[in-house]
Amino acid sequence: MNLFEDFDSVSSKQWKQQIQFELKGAEYSDVVWESPEGIKVRPFYHFDESDATVQPTRENQFRICQDIFVHDVEKSAYRAKDSIARGAESIRFTIENPEIDVIKLLANLPLESISVYLKLDFLSESFLTSVNKIATEKKTDIFCLIDPVGQLARNGNWFRNPAANNFEVVNQLSKSLNSISIVSVDAALYQNAGANIIQQVAYALAHANEYLNRVESAGKTFVFEIAVGSNYFFEIAKLRAVRHLFSVISKEYTAEMSCHILATPTKRNKTLYDYNVNLLRTTTECMSAILGGADAVANLPYDALYHKSNEFGERISRNQLLIMKHESYLDKVGNAADGSYYIESLTSQIAEKALVLFKEIEANGGFIKQLGDGTIQRKIRESAEKEQQLFDDGKEILLGTNKHPNKNDRMAHDLELFPFVKIKERRTLITPIVEKRLAEKIEQQRLESEKAEGSL
Repeated sequence: MNLFEDFDSVSSKQWKQQIQFELKGAEYSDVVWESPEGIKVRPFYHFDESDATVQPTRENQFRICQDIFVHDVEKSAYRAKDSIARGAESIRFTIENPEIDVIKLLANLPLESISVYLKLDFLSESFLTSVNKIATEKKTDIFCLIDPVGQLARNGNWFRNPAANNFEVVNQLSKSLNSISIVSVDAALYQNAGANIIQQVAYALAHANEYLNRVESAGKTFVFEIAVGSNYFFEIAKLRAVRHLFSVISKEYTAEMSCHILATPTKRNKTLYDYNVNLLRTTTECMSAILGGADAVANLPYDALYHKSNEFGERISRNQLLIMKHESYLDKVGNAADGSYYIESLTSQIAEKALVLFKEIEANGGFIKQLGDGTIQRKIRESAEKEQQLFDDGKEILLGTNKHPNKNDRMAHDLELFPFVKIKERRTLITPIVEKRLAEKIEQQRLESEKAEGSL
């Protein structure tokens, strides 16, 4: 039974006429606004004007992911097991040392029921061979997040490997290690550095295309690590556009590949002062990730800017996702964003504009070449400066920071971590892409004021 059969349908033309009447002489164009990406947002969307060309995304079967930095193997293994007992369904271990005993790290985890991501800051055949052996024996999925192009973009240099270049090593390993995924794209860097949404999608795809072109056996799964911002509907559309465009581009290659998205809230809009507002920001950002079709979501603790990893912050961030899953039931229906003319229109527009930029990058030599000549860095810097100016002028608002700040807030004595951009003097092949938060300048001024008050 269709409950709406007894009602006359209303066309988009009729809606526009009513809006024009309500505007009392103002132009309809006055209520159409344009985003920084050049996307025009209408006041309403209607099925008879739907211009969607993107197919529906996967259902919202997301996994709750816990981030763990591995320094002490026993402590990290304990934290992982404890996190799983408290509701985590996947673990992302960050490992900087190839001497870490990965067999011991994973030995007591229920690998048959969880997914594991190993974010590696090195290329090591022996390490990856051990991981492949575990995945083969346990018949489980282990995603090794190895990203030489991301390493170059973030640090200015490739992974150290005197025997061969990074792509030769990845090529060799991808052929011999069949039980693990080893290719990933760290697209979170571009969002955190200030790239706009079109750039983020295009750069992620151009980044991935370097592997499609250079790695003969790239595997069946590409993991995209993506940072999600606060523009709620745009961010839903962004993830949908990435998945759609990767499907389009990967079809040009012989192997069938799936797009696996691991999403995390952005750091760019997080604040040191009035830090509890970060809870609200990460809540909407995680919702965007889920509704956008992320395979896994790793939340960012509200105090991650200034506190070392701690049980309370991690528990709160994990509980946010548990509420979304088990109380809001965001994974119990087919993708709730499908059928929204607004989101479908945004997805189509983002995909179209990102594809144009992607083709432009490829026509000019590809992503690595444009990193080498500084084009990508310059474009991101220009976008970041525009957004920074909007923030400085009070047009882009971070509540509690550049609007309604609590001037009695004091943070100088609570800092366990340095929350600002760190510049390390070193020789690099290219200029690195640097992540920077919008609130850094204001926060540094406030911290200086605190110190001045303390010296009186």
